[in-house]
Amino acid sequence: MAALYACTKCHQRFPFEALSQGQQLCKECRIAHPVVKCTYCRTEYQQESKTNTICKKCAQNVQLYGTPKPCQYCNIIAAFIGNKCQRCTNSEKKYGPPYSCEQCKQQCAFDRKDDRKKVDGKLLCWLCTLSYKRVLQKTKEQRKHLSSSSRVSHQEKEQYSRLSGGSHYNSQKTLSTSSIQNEIPKKKSKFESVTTNGDSFSPDLALDSPGTDHFVIIAQLKEEVATLKKMLHQKDQMILEKEKKITELKADFQYQESQMRAKMNQMEKTHKEVTEQLQAKNRELLKQAAALSKSKKSEKSGAITSP
Repeated sequence: MAALYACTKCHQRFPFEALSQGQQLCKECRIAHPVVKCTYCRTEYQQESKTNTICKKCAQNVQLYGTPKPCQYCNIIAAFIGNKCQRCTNSEKKYGPPYSCEQCKQQCAFDRKDDRKKVDGKLLCWLCTLSYKRVLQKTKEQRKHLSSSSRVSHQEKEQYSRLSGGSHYNSQKTLSTSSIQNEIPKKKSKFESVTTNGDSFSPDLALDSPGTDHFVIIAQLKEEVATLKKMLHQKDQMILEKEKKITELKADFQYQESQMRAKMNQMEKTHKEVTEQLQAKNRELLKQAAALSKSKKSEKSGAITSP
């Protein structure tokens, strides 16, 4: 009896072949909890629910620091502290300032000073490295599938040739070997032309079927389109944030302007009232002075007429 292993999510037991290699999940759990990319840091994680679009680490950072800003290097919306994401901050401390990525042309590729850690000898950023490795993995899987299918078809042809027998088998064998020998230089020349034309993929990506070249190009274009869409989305987010900030600044300016006008109007009103009070007091004092001078004159005239 074959050994059974427990799924790490539902804890039901299945044969080893029925579980995924990395997470050890059954088919139902893989469908219910797919591996998706985090909206903020773009790392892959296992989605717990449809509404959950960010990983656990980013969820904790959102609770601690609030909504992140785009990183000034890679433009990934994961800068919770300052203007740089944690990945770029750590890489800058370890490897120095970033260089231009040879794929997306952004200033976000860090030189590790080790050619073995470069992707096919290219200096790529983190996102482009992941995209390149994904294309490489898909190409290897396609190569494996094509080689297995060609092996099966070759075995079927041999069985058919053996069943047909006689001179027909010998003639077919001669024709097949000669066609194979003629096909080898063509494939070799095609591979050489691809390498001399400066294709972005390494010789390991070259496959035995002509259609795989188109597959590789289509896969690379899909990755580039996805990267451009992501960059466009990030730029749109930045524009929205800047417009929001401009709106907030305009509202703050209008509020301060209205407050200043109200204050100036109040000061003008107070000044007018104080001026009117002083003028009224001045008129009162003038009246008192006139009355005093008049009384003094009357006293003098009375003193003169009395002898």
